[in-house]
Amino acid sequence: MTDLLHNWERRSAVRQKDYKRFLQRAGKTPLRNEVLGRLPSLHEEAFEKIDCLQCANCCKRYSPRFKTPDIKRISRELKMKESEFIDRYLKLDEEGDYVVRSTPCPFLGDDNRCGIYAVRPSDCERFPYTDEDVLVRRPALTQKNSTFCPIVYYVLERLMAAIP
Repeated sequence: MTDLLHNWERRSAVRQKDYKRFLQRAGKTPLRNEVLGRLPSLHEEAFEKIDCLQCANCCKRYSPRFKTPDIKRISRELKMKESEFIDRYLKLDEEGDYVVRSTPCPFLGDDNRCGIYAVRPSDCERFPYTDEDVLVRRPALTQKNSTFCPIVYYVLERLMAAIP
């Protein structure tokens, strides 16, 4: 196999229709169970090969949802009132969710480390969802994530190679 990660962004863009077809099939039983069974090991494999701190595209290009418990926890850590935290850092998106006002994330440091890592939003903690059913349950999200996250790309490619 050639280096799977070489030029991955271009390769991901070319493969979007293939991902869509695969994810539609993968959402149905019994293939769904096979895909979900393979995710933990592929997730681990991807994280062994890819260093998120070298990329941080998720923090540079997109925003997680900040749910109420996230807002409470982070504002408490920053010693701010919740309303002050919201006014300073967040806005409502078209779906009514709180997201960061601007990208890159205001908590992303120059070294690609998160300034609120210990209390980061649950979406950040779970991202890129390559070890949970979100991968097949929300195929449009998985496809979008594959365009900017090399781990999602890697897991999809390895799944598609293993499950023709």
